[in-house]
Amino acid sequence: MASNQDTLVTVFGGSGFLGRSVVRALAKRDFRIRVAVRRPELAGHLQPLGRVGQIHAVQANLRYPASVEAAMRDSHVAINLVGILAEGGAQTFDAVQGKGAATVAQAANAVGARMVHISALGADENSRSRYARAKAAGEKAVLTATPSAVIMRPSVVFGPADQFSNRFAALARMSPALPLIGGGKTKMQPVYVGDVATAVADAVGGKAKPGATYELGGPEVLTMRKIMEIILAVTGRQRMLVSLPFGLAKFKAMFLQFAPGALKLTPDQVELLRTDNVVSDAAKAAGLTLEGLGITPDSLEAVAPQYLWRFRAAGQFQKKSA
Repeated sequence: MASNQDTLVTVFGGSGFLGRSVVRALAKRDFRIRVAVRRPELAGHLQPLGRVGQIHAVQANLRYPASVEAAMRDSHVAINLVGILAEGGAQTFDAVQGKGAATVAQAANAVGARMVHISALGADENSRSRYARAKAAGEKAVLTATPSAVIMRPSVVFGPADQFSNRFAALARMSPALPLIGGGKTKMQPVYVGDVATAVADAVGGKAKPGATYELGGPEVLTMRKIMEIILAVTGRQRMLVSLPFGLAKFKAMFLQFAPGALKLTPDQVELLRTDNVVSDAAKAAGLTLEGLGITPDSLEAVAPQYLWRFRAAGQFQKKSA
């Protein structure tokens, strides 16, 4: 019987936030892992996640098909995790999340490899957001090239080093108020990065249905206001929550898109917040969720204290109020 050691999995974008967890999950299951990234010299932190020689980084850029084809050579499974939250230079939503996804799928099909593609729960070809439209275009291109590909659409993903809970916790440390775009009524279903990684590893192991689209969400549907309240409670900060109409938020984003760090906000991100980001009833009925894969998701309140303590005034030594 063939073992997972005989299976070579190429992970595109494996050095990022989600990528690290995916590589760790695959390594625990004894897969051989090739991590395809733009800067392989900066991916050395992945090697200790597995045994000696189990994880190897190579150079690949989704905008250059030849590099993707080289990275896929002799691979049995391709995982595409590449995505961007804001555009910059040649790294546009269409180039990375649309055409880039197609490039990976075509390379996987050329070598007869299976594919797992990470999209986003808000993917919609009719969305006002260019990010969401590019995600939808990427899904369509992947299924066209590799019809048996497994598509996974996570809601907003949280965990250590995320660009979500850490961002608002950092903002609370420097600002007396936090903005609630659209009044903070947008609903989300935050999903833990470790649960998403487990789902991806399950798909690589053949547990997911070929050609199916899975919607991955956490155990709770929360409004943005509630998410902010949880982050403030975990970090021990008291901050005003100020409602910001969508129109005003988009105007401010015209300038904040050039701001550094936690202050950065793009007009496209404002458009994304106009639509709820939750698992559909159809996906639940079809078993195309984390629970359908046998995974019990962890909540934001349960996990966030494990990594957001660094944003408390006294860090890990701060005493909790009664």
